[in-house]
Amino acid sequence: MSALFDIDLADASTFPSRRTEAWKYSDLRRYLREAPQPSPTAAIGAPGPFYDLGGEAIVFANGRAVGVTDFIASGEQTLRLRYISDAQGTGHTASARVAARAGARLLLLETHEGAGSAYVAHNTLELDVAAGAEVTRVVLVEEPEDALSIAQAQVRVEAGGVFRQTVIATGARLQRVETRIDHHARGAHVQADGLYLLNGARQADLTSVVRHLDRDGTTSQLIKGVARDTARGVFQGKIVVRPGAQKTDGYQLNRALLLSDQAEIDSKPELEIYADDVKCAHGATVGQLDEQARYYMAARGLPPETARKLLVRAFLGDAFVALEDEEESERLMDVALGKLDKHL
Repeated sequence: MSALFDIDLADASTFPSRRTEAWKYSDLRRYLREAPQPSPTAAIGAPGPFYDLGGEAIVFANGRAVGVTDFIASGEQTLRLRYISDAQGTGHTASARVAARAGARLLLLETHEGAGSAYVAHNTLELDVAAGAEVTRVVLVEEPEDALSIAQAQVRVEAGGVFRQTVIATGARLQRVETRIDHHARGAHVQADGLYLLNGARQADLTSVVRHLDRDGTTSQLIKGVARDTARGVFQGKIVVRPGAQKTDGYQLNRALLLSDQAEIDSKPELEIYADDVKCAHGATVGQLDEQARYYMAARGLPPETARKLLVRAFLGDAFVALEDEEESERLMDVALGKLDKHL
């Protein structure tokens, strides 16, 4: 395991608890007190949700690489990164490394595909975005309701690079998608968006830390979530502006919907600023569906359940990254949001 990541499934002493501030809403030790037994080998099965979008592929099955684990992009490329879990009560870890060379344009389609029950998955990614490169990362996480799942990414964006991200999470017993970004600014831009849609007793935690290490960089972040039944949604986002990172422009917004009295939303946007010539802001709102809109739809003959699904999908849609190719963007969004229909 790379030293960049702080969890080792073989060492229970590394499992964080709520006493660790960054894990206060996602107490892994509460559910996992001992190192799990290693998962057995698993079959790959179906080709994955983004197969029709083409490109190269890196595949892991229960932590075991099926072929290469590293990828270097040049020119315009698509990479499908698949972390497959099919286990019963065991644990596994997978680690990938991806880099985009200067001037490259990479569409990274990352899926966490789960089957079986009560497994523990820890999947990691190291991603380097070179000067002048552009990477769009879409992460789709679909797992059993009793799984424990931690996905961690360490991203380095060099001067003048562009990194865009959308995370789509549907929750599990405990599911955390964590992104740490070193932002080297000098014209670089980061867009770190995401959404979660939760039902039953599922929990999803979208956590991010963006560190501005130099001047003239921008970061924007929009996280949207919907929780119903007894589900729990968590957003923790921090933008850190280091000394000397003047002219930083950073913005965070977290918006969430509660669709039941028993559901829970925890939101913790943070700014940590050590420079004086910056423009940074954050905000968070939690509410319910617009009753006027529901009434409008009902008056035109739409069943209440259909109206609710349409409103939820519309609410989540603008948290999905837009590509310059509008047709490709629509195809991508249809695949990703189509996977959410059973959770609406």
